[in-house]
Amino acid sequence: MKIIDLSKPIQYNKDDPWFMKVKIKHKPHRKARWLIRLLGLPFKLFPKNFVGWADDTIQKMGVHSTTHIDAPWHYAPTCAGEPAKTIDQIPLEWCFGDGIVIDMKHKSDFEAITVEDIEAFLSREQLELKADIIVLIKTGRDKYNGTKDFHKIGTGMSAAATEWLIDKGIKVMGIDAWGWDLPLPYLIEQAKASSDSELFWEAHLVGQHKEYCHIEQLVNLNALPYTGFKVAVFPLKIVGASAAPARVVALME
Repeated sequence: MKIIDLSKPIQYNKDDPWFMKVKIKHKPHRKARWLIRLLGLPFKLFPKNFVGWADDTIQKMGVHSTTHIDAPWHYAPTCAGEPAKTIDQIPLEWCFGDGIVIDMKHKSDFEAITVEDIEAFLSREQLELKADIIVLIKTGRDKYNGTKDFHKIGTGMSAAATEWLIDKGIKVMGIDAWGWDLPLPYLIEQAKASSDSELFWEAHLVGQHKEYCHIEQLVNLNALPYTGFKVAVFPLKIVGASAAPARVVALME
């Protein structure tokens, strides 16, 4: 079996904006020697050649900072009138299944992905969607991941296309851009320019009335065929959280 990593490395990057900064403290092996000594074990009873153990502390990392999966709770406190699921409440069955890549690399920055775009791709490639598969939207914008402008550029999903996928029985979908919608700064700019209150975050807000999860900041989708693989996207079990980092992988026989 071949396993393809679709997850961004978790590390400090100076070019990430402040809201995506990750800070990890790596502790050297020798520090553990003093901890063990303080716990009561004399140095003379340390195992031969024991240099201590390594340890690390995540000092700063938002749940949306790296490759992650959003829970319905992220979009609104309720979904279809019921309490929205937090990330620890997501059924694990949603998080593993057959995958399909929908290639949208031709879409320009700030041009939303439509139902017609997806239907045209599926027709051209003679593919079909089935309930409970995991849909991965390839935009090619992962090449900007780690740069200061990553969150400012790219395409994104429309509300109609998001709702259409949900109606096809898709519970989990993902994208290799910074976010599921069009870039946040662009949406803010357009909403202010047009005075249209319905422009902002329209794809996310589908989750107010239809339950689904999406993955953001995927990488390496170019390494996948359009079909013929499975996807695993198991989030950290953070109680009450709106999202969680996940090690997303594709598995191919």
